[in-house]
Amino acid sequence: MNAIYTLIHIFGLLIMGFSGLMVTCLLTAFFAGDGALEAFTDATLITFLTGALMFVPTLRTPKTVSRQSGFLLVAITWSLSPIFCTLPLMLQMPELSFIDAYFETASALTTTGATIFSGIDQLPMAINLWRHELNWIAGMGIIIFAVAILPILGIGGMQLYVAESPGTVKESDLPPRIAQTAKALWMVYAGITVACILALKLAGMNWFDAICHAFAAMSLGGMSTHDISVGFFDSVAIEAVLTIFQLVAAINFATHFIAIKKLSLIPYNRDMEAKSFLLLILGSCLICSFVLLNAGTYPDFTTAFRHVSFNLVTIATDCGFSTQDFNRWPIFVPMWMLFLSCVSASSGSTGGGIRMIRTIILLKQARLELFKFIHPAAIRLMKIDDTVISRTIITSVTGFIFLYFMSVVILVFILLLSGLDFMTAFSAIIACFNNAGPGLSQVGPASNYSVLSDFQTSVCIFAMILGRVQIFSIIILFVPEFWRK
Repeated sequence: MNAIYTLIHIFGLLIMGFSGLMVTCLLTAFFAGDGALEAFTDATLITFLTGALMFVPTLRTPKTVSRQSGFLLVAITWSLSPIFCTLPLMLQMPELSFIDAYFETASALTTTGATIFSGIDQLPMAINLWRHELNWIAGMGIIIFAVAILPILGIGGMQLYVAESPGTVKESDLPPRIAQTAKALWMVYAGITVACILALKLAGMNWFDAICHAFAAMSLGGMSTHDISVGFFDSVAIEAVLTIFQLVAAINFATHFIAIKKLSLIPYNRDMEAKSFLLLILGSCLICSFVLLNAGTYPDFTTAFRHVSFNLVTIATDCGFSTQDFNRWPIFVPMWMLFLSCVSASSGSTGGGIRMIRTIILLKQARLELFKFIHPAAIRLMKIDDTVISRTIITSVTGFIFLYFMSVVILVFILLLSGLDFMTAFSAIIACFNNAGPGLSQVGPASNYSVLSDFQTSVCIFAMILGRVQIFSIIILFVPEFWRK
């Protein structure tokens, strides 16, 4: 029973935190006079009081989080938080259905960036800010953020961190305690976000657009203040700034922390994930630019490279901006972009998908198996740089990748059974599962997810959440052995 009270206590605190975020939008609505003041006032009060009713009565509960409770809290947080986040949307837009509002907030909180909204340019400023705030606060994970503040209340954070980031964890010279680590990473995250805001302002955005797009770029959330996304600006400078910061956001933030701490670029050179990621992206941009040039999609290589580099980077990093309707490009290019969204982003970044480190381990394991086939008596260890990868990690990675592809296959078939065409169903699940945003066909960059039925929307929501928590944190809850002491 104490475990249940502890979960209620922590979740109440998180809900109260969301009410604090709403205050910034409330103030925006007040000063902008955009008509959303009453909606945010009511939403803030409801959210705060609900959180307080959970938090205050459980203050005397022993502050311990078991392994089981940690995973359960992850599932509860990611599935129930969007409910409270829908309040400003539903109070401001009563015609909006709950499932559509939940999709929008779940998309923001999982940093997917998919949307059901049309007429985004006409939304109240406070509503647009709310969508982007949710992007940003979720960028490194609600639970990682909680790890930084829960120790203040005497609640341990390690169990939550393990639940949020299962699988391989890279060793580095980060602060020794998990709360200090989380705070250090958030400082880096916030600092780079400020740099992105200033760069976008210098590139030609107004302050509001710069803040919103910086929030979306650093979280790899992909939300925009315009229906046609970054294509609205038609600016090479803005596209260049966003491309650079999306690449930064897709690299392990621990590497950024060490590089800043040492004032050196050497940590990037030593990070195999970062090097593999950047080389893969550069090679893909060049190849896809030649494909579009050869197909006559663009008149010259410079134009092709400009549009390919931005749109490929934004999908490969699981951000989800767009400047072109890549749904109309030769099919190889958008399909390759979706494939990159599965494997490109680094562990410890704000991206989704399998992650580059798992891709590297899988490739090395395949190479090792071929070597053992030729030399069955040989003993050879797998290494990444100078680190020996244990059999436990290899098993975890192969198990994760199997669950990843089986989950995608099952969800695609569910959407096919609901009546969607293959390309829409496949790309929607890949985009939602990898938290990448736009897909192809009916859910391409020139349209949105409003074309889906409530059932199909619900399947995409489940894909977003399952992909965001890296599968294990949800599926493990349905394994009976997990609950046995």
